[in-house]
Amino acid sequence: MHISNCSQIALCALDWDYTVPQLFSHFAGLPWAVLLDSADAAHPDARFDLISAWPLATLTTHGDTSEICDRHGQKQLSAVEPFQLLQQLLADCFPDIRPTTLPFSGGAIGCFGYDLGRKLEKLPALAADDIAFPQLAVGIYDWALLRDKQTGRWQLMHYAGEQALSAMLARLNSLLATPAAAVGQFRLCNDWQAQLTKPQYLEKFQRIQQYLHSGDCYQINLTQRFTADYQGDEWQAYCALRQANAAPFSAFIRLPQGCALSISPERFISVSSDGQIQTKPIKGTAPRSDNVDEDLQLAAELQQSEKNRAENLMIVDLLRNDIGKVAAPGSVKVPSLFALESFPAVHHLVSTVTGQLPIDVHPLTLLRAAFPGGSITGAPKIRAMEIIEELEPSRRNLYCGAIAYISQHGTMDSNIAIRTLVAAEGKLHCWAGGGIVADSEGTAEYQESYDKVSRILPLLSQFKE
Repeated sequence: MHISNCSQIALCALDWDYTVPQLFSHFAGLPWAVLLDSADAAHPDARFDLISAWPLATLTTHGDTSEICDRHGQKQLSAVEPFQLLQQLLADCFPDIRPTTLPFSGGAIGCFGYDLGRKLEKLPALAADDIAFPQLAVGIYDWALLRDKQTGRWQLMHYAGEQALSAMLARLNSLLATPAAAVGQFRLCNDWQAQLTKPQYLEKFQRIQQYLHSGDCYQINLTQRFTADYQGDEWQAYCALRQANAAPFSAFIRLPQGCALSISPERFISVSSDGQIQTKPIKGTAPRSDNVDEDLQLAAELQQSEKNRAENLMIVDLLRNDIGKVAAPGSVKVPSLFALESFPAVHHLVSTVTGQLPIDVHPLTLLRAAFPGGSITGAPKIRAMEIIEELEPSRRNLYCGAIAYISQHGTMDSNIAIRTLVAAEGKLHCWAGGGIVADSEGTAEYQESYDKVSRILPLLSQFKE
């Protein structure tokens, strides 16, 4: 074993042959254990896996109050806006910026719920806030296990140098020498319950059409929620979802209040070490078919669909504007429009928007400027969010927010938390939806929401008692 020290970031190459599920199974029961997972997907963005636990500090937001808790249990309450509070916490925990070529070298990892948007904009309070899961839940981690899918090799990094890395390696070896804790078998206790009936969905669809035709908006995202009671180990459910969906921006995070299980196909915003910004909005969906010829036809029809291309272009324009708020002037580009990406359940149209982050701008400033993502709100964004609050019975919680890391040396990556489940208080919640425009058809939009969870709801129903 050779330990290298790169600008005070200590790095150790490991000769472990664990798969991601095998290794994380030893962490999955720990509060604040995090897995950012490429899911071994055959996708150009599926490269790195990240595991960490035992954070230096945690930051959670409920309502108007945030709580910082250090590793000794000392707590501090704050009313400061959460993005600003997190940036200050990062500066406190990582006073020295230590450059590295690693994707993550210590920093923040966690959940940014959709409803953080009401910290940034004045929105009505109409939908029920009925899931006991934080709006923001982020841990500050000074170490991580990293796996590069190209090599298949694990590495251990530690921000605090060689001595801290050696101590962490001993702690990890002790953890791995003990069998993973046995937890009750995961199972659903009842069938999935849709929060909206089909007639209720179609009635809301018609109200959206009225808004669209009156000129309030150009596009509005409407979602519906599915809920089931469950028992047992959420990690088992995630492993099944991971295998069936192979999504490049997957994640599993265990909090004291529950778990986030994400099999997201969509990147929200990334920032590379040289400040390159990238966002890859998804807008445009078609179901998959087991028949090869029919599947190719569905993909071709999606690529040629003027409606879906128009929906996608609206969100590209919105994101160009959001990124342009903080990107270097003239740097925002659209190198790819309407690319086809195929996943186990659906085909998607995906575009790419890029830019350059000025050297004096923090990645969290960019995340805040674009939050929540335009692909899951609509255009114009704020009016769409007002209508979403009016029409959806319950707040979205983590769904349509983001799961992200922000590294001390300036890199960031985040998903749009779609195909994402929240487990809390013995209930498992899953959502699906889509963008609605003036020429959308209600029954087709309703069916599309089911297409998107066709590798989620039926799969977990197999675990029903």
